[in-house]
Amino acid sequence: QVQLVESGGGLVQAGGSLRLSCAASGSILSVDAMGWYRQAPGKQRELVATVTTAGSINYSDSVKGRFTISRDNAKNTAYLEMNSLRPEDTAVYYCNALMVVTSTWRMGNYWGQGTQVTVSS
Repeated sequence: QVQLVESGGGLVQAGGSLRLSCAASGSILSVDAMGWYRQAPGKQRELVATVTTAGSINYSDSVKGRFTISRDNAKNTAYLEMNSLRPEDTAVYYCNALMVVTSTWRMGNYWGQGTQVTVSS
């Protein structure tokens, strides 16, 4: 069984910081891109940031300059450092990974269960 387990969400005041972690575990052959998405109440899930194995990074315009994505390839773990948080950053944050797993030997798209981030004004 393959899992993406997120941690680090919580409640923070505007201007504060949080660090999210996402660890991939299970029968994994390889991990390609990893990323973070978020979904606020009543809105569609949107991209926050992605990072490839080679280190190529993409951010949404709304978080550029405030959020930093990174990963530890040896640990199959991705991180999202969130600074200068705003109330509009409040959402459930989901980890995403493209992985090849032993059960299929194919690249698949996997999601974590989500972690709540709430920013109070």
